[in-house]
Amino acid sequence: MKKYFMFDELGTNYRREIIGGLTTFLSMAYILFVNPTILSLGAIADFPAELRMDTGAVFVATALAAAVGSIIMGVVAKYPISLAPGMGLNAFFAFTVVLTYGIPWQTALAGVFVSGIIFILLTLTGIRETIINAIPAELKYAVGAGIGLFVTFVGFQGAGIIVKNDATLVSLGSFHDGKTLLAIFGIVITIIFMLRGFKAAIFYGMVATAVVGMIFGLIPFPDKIIGSVPSIAPTFGQAVIHFNDIFTLQMLVVILTFLFVSFFDTAGTLVAVATQAGLMRDNKLPRAGRALFADASASTIGAVLGTSTTTAFVESTAGVAAGARSGFSSIVTAILFLLALFFSPLLGVITVQVTAPALIIVGILMVSNLKNIDWNRLEIAVPAFFTIIMMPLSYSIATGIACGFLFYPITMLLKGKAKEVHPIMYGLFVIFILYFVFITH
Repeated sequence: MKKYFMFDELGTNYRREIIGGLTTFLSMAYILFVNPTILSLGAIADFPAELRMDTGAVFVATALAAAVGSIIMGVVAKYPISLAPGMGLNAFFAFTVVLTYGIPWQTALAGVFVSGIIFILLTLTGIRETIINAIPAELKYAVGAGIGLFVTFVGFQGAGIIVKNDATLVSLGSFHDGKTLLAIFGIVITIIFMLRGFKAAIFYGMVATAVVGMIFGLIPFPDKIIGSVPSIAPTFGQAVIHFNDIFTLQMLVVILTFLFVSFFDTAGTLVAVATQAGLMRDNKLPRAGRALFADASASTIGAVLGTSTTTAFVESTAGVAAGARSGFSSIVTAILFLLALFFSPLLGVITVQVTAPALIIVGILMVSNLKNIDWNRLEIAVPAFFTIIMMPLSYSIATGIACGFLFYPITMLLKGKAKEVHPIMYGLFVIFILYFVFITH
């Protein structure tokens, strides 16, 4: 085991890897409760119950997808990187595809499944890297920042801090509402944990918020903490059953968005974690193909289980900071996700007000991408700005991406830099023109 995971070469041992894996799990554990809330559209009170995903099934799918993805990454790629359903991608799945487009969640899962298959093919052929390189870095950063604003907006809505207003579309909620005050407490306590350097600040913030909510009677006490594993039957296999429903122009845009966002999510996370762990060699990532294959495989498997796109988590850097250097730590994280299956009774405690602070904090972290955009270059600033601003304003990640990718070739052409635009970007320009002509209404 030590030889396979190259302990001696990496200067690590079982103790460091176990502590690193535990730290990564604690940093990621919030996804177990946030993901079911998002995918079931828990923040949308008037959404029909019969159209919601089963939260228990999504909880199990989330834990299993995280465990399987982390095992593949640890064994095949041998990296201290763990995977789980990605933030931002789950918001796109729920709030854009299901809520805005009116696409059944079963069909949306089929879209995730197909995007995973395409991922695998693109990874094996090397085309994935070509596409990543074709899209300018500034637009990649803009997409990340835009998703951050979108996720934050969703969090503010769930918390009751931002509410619907017929005159101004949105306005500030009531601070006399106990549940809103609980969410505000959650935001504050999570920020305190982060500023004090806690590795699992988001997870600890959720725990503290839930406890305070129960003390003040805003959240019901759970009947028990450990229980039987919920049935995964409501979601399992739906992606395959509804495969034939994906052959529409609307689903083409959905699949392309899943592909695009996951592209850069994974690439950025791999580089960030590998750099921190000192695993980069000559500015290149060893076994990059295996890592990308692990990510693509996890997405495909996760879709079959019943969850949105599974991707590498940047929270893995917390485990690296605690000493993790090899894929063995990912195995440890996977085992902990499997053990977490028995804690499903806590789903009733993790309400929208408890998960909202997590969304807002994740949004803060994602918006940090803004610093990497050269705002002095108008040909870049214009498409970047439209990408970022249109995501929360249109309540659609896909629309934000479409706006930015439409403006980029235009601004570059007008600036006399048409030859600097990769042919793939012109192809995407055509696709998004069709998106606005045939899909938006």
